[in-house]
Amino acid sequence: MHDSGPTTNELMTENESLRARMAYLMEQAERNHEIMRRHQAFDLEIVGCDNFPKLVTAIFRSLPVISELDIVTLSLVDEEADIQTVMNVLGVDFGEFPQLHFVATEAALGFVPSRSAALTGPPKPLLGPYSPVLHAAMFPNPPAGLQSIALVPLLRNRRLIGSLNLGSLDPTRFTPALGTDFVEHMASIIAICLENVISNEMLKYIGLTDSLTGVYNRRYIDRRLIEEIARARRQAYRISCMYIDIDHFKQVNDTVGHQGGDEVLREVATRIKNELRMSDALGRFGGEEFVVLLIDADLESAVAVAQRIRHSVASQPFHLSTGGQLPLSVSIGVATLEDFERDHAIEGVAHQLVAHADTALYQAKAEGRNRVVSFD
Repeated sequence: MHDSGPTTNELMTENESLRARMAYLMEQAERNHEIMRRHQAFDLEIVGCDNFPKLVTAIFRSLPVISELDIVTLSLVDEEADIQTVMNVLGVDFGEFPQLHFVATEAALGFVPSRSAALTGPPKPLLGPYSPVLHAAMFPNPPAGLQSIALVPLLRNRRLIGSLNLGSLDPTRFTPALGTDFVEHMASIIAICLENVISNEMLKYIGLTDSLTGVYNRRYIDRRLIEEIARARRQAYRISCMYIDIDHFKQVNDTVGHQGGDEVLREVATRIKNELRMSDALGRFGGEEFVVLLIDADLESAVAVAQRIRHSVASQPFHLSTGGQLPLSVSIGVATLEDFERDHAIEGVAHQLVAHADTALYQAKAEGRNRVVSFD
């Protein structure tokens, strides 16, 4: 029996099916090309970010758009709160980044190391349905109807530094069967950028702090004072300054040596800090001199704080690692900026405020030390 082959209608139907399939593949290729192009632009954007706020802003602003996600958050491991401390010093307002949160341990991220050939490997992304019970910490403000999520480990040299958390209202967006090569590649670039900017911010922080006592240095106080005066001009509050000097510090070094003197400086810094608010700033100006900025504090309040500091230093002897004890006292000059002299440059006003506190300090020392004098 002779086979006549497919009919003309069958060939036309097959051609239409092939054309439709080809059009679909072309559309998918164009879509994938566009997605790749957007992600390459995103990679360039975050690589160009030179500080922490810029980087996290770029991640939270751009990634949901280019990846068509309903929420993106970041979890970072910060065991000793070092990152948060540094960023606070550098003026980062974490209130601007509700999608960012910190955990104290790697285990808090919830990843389980993968196992290959009996060797423990780095953790793999976790994909699946969203569970408020399991994932509330990663998505503190989830959108209504969040359905599927991907928790992607951020790894540097096999060390877990955090998690990139992606969420979608589409229940099929992230499933355990989905390939993870693409999100892992994206997370690796984000991890590199995060490590780089955090390292750079750490270097900035080191440049603004005193290595011996851990408090700010003069450079930071000078910069902070200018910022605070500008803010106080807008918001109409007072700024006070204390200039503190350890009495007879040369005798301390002569008696207990420079190591003992260093211990004294660290302990004095600690006792001063214990009397201050979070909004205040303590800096070491070199040698045995410290300067404190009291934000939104009038002269009466500043003098009261200065008296507490003076009493804290003088009331308890300093215990040295060698076993000895050392009585100490400080002299403090206090000045308050009430008239902001708006016609004058802020730098000049800042210099004058510190100079007034310094003048009051010299008066305190001239009057016998271990006392507080306010600038009149």
